[in-house]
Amino acid sequence: MKRDSGYSTMAEQQKQAEKLWDALKVTACILGTGLLTFTALANTISWNVQNLWDALGHFWQTMWLKLYYLFEGKEWTIFFLGAALVPSLAFWCFNGILMVADVTGKPTFITRYRIQLGKNDPVDTKKLRQAIYTVLCNQFFISFPMLVLMFYVMKWWGNTFSKELPTFRWFLVELSIFTLIEEILFYYTHRLAHLPLLYKHIHKKHHEWTAPIGVVSIYAHPVEHILSNTLPVMTGPMIMGSHIVSIAAWFSLALITTSISHCGYHLPFLPSPEFHDFHHLKFNQCYGVLGVLDYLHGTDTVFRQTKAYERHRVLLSFTPLSESIPEAPKRAE
Repeated sequence: MKRDSGYSTMAEQQKQAEKLWDALKVTACILGTGLLTFTALANTISWNVQNLWDALGHFWQTMWLKLYYLFEGKEWTIFFLGAALVPSLAFWCFNGILMVADVTGKPTFITRYRIQLGKNDPVDTKKLRQAIYTVLCNQFFISFPMLVLMFYVMKWWGNTFSKELPTFRWFLVELSIFTLIEEILFYYTHRLAHLPLLYKHIHKKHHEWTAPIGVVSIYAHPVEHILSNTLPVMTGPMIMGSHIVSIAAWFSLALITTSISHCGYHLPFLPSPEFHDFHHLKFNQCYGVLGVLDYLHGTDTVFRQTKAYERHRVLLSFTPLSESIPEAPKRAE
């Protein structure tokens, strides 16, 4: 009986080894086929993307040279257009649409996505006029003089007004660095502004809007506008010695992104504004832009326990997240 048991055990082990070997062969076959398919697709996609980039690069290079020669290479004019005029137009065009919705409640395609329900419905027009006045003052009397100083820094670098545009890949590298620098500088200057003394005399102005709207993204005390709004965005291009086209794209993107963060609407297919909207609601949470430093410093712990955190994602449908992920009903006292 013992001998039979030994043979039986050895036979079972042999069968298990054969099954294991068969499984390994099947796995290797599947992985090999998948790898070959992936490599073929990746090569095809990369080839097509490369061709698209080359074509777009040629188009933008041609357009840039036309613009450059139109202004006869006058660096200040080109810098003013790229660093001041284009971003300002992007800011006011985007916020103009939002302000129509804020004041009139139409179109409902926008207003149905309001985050803080019942707030700014409609917005106080007197308060809105005050905000617009402050924003314009910040742009003309703070941002513009700082851009004049930035112009001379960029001239010192020497390649800001080059006739040759940076490659799209290099622009993506720059964009990553700009974003990282902005996150660090904005987070720490913003937290500094929440110290009681600085908050009372400087940052409280921005927090007059507990339910923010897009235009108040740069509604701030002049000191805050310099330290938290302007320097974090300008520092990256100055360190990198970026081309004026990269600066124009980055400034426009930064202004539109911060407008989205403050707009009060969680619109489909746009970045989620829930993070910064929660900061305006609670004041002591969510200080950063990306949320990385908030996670590291634990300044988003309350936010992570809320429904707002569940809604903090890109909306990929047309159903408002306030409906699909509603706030929990308040308990009766």
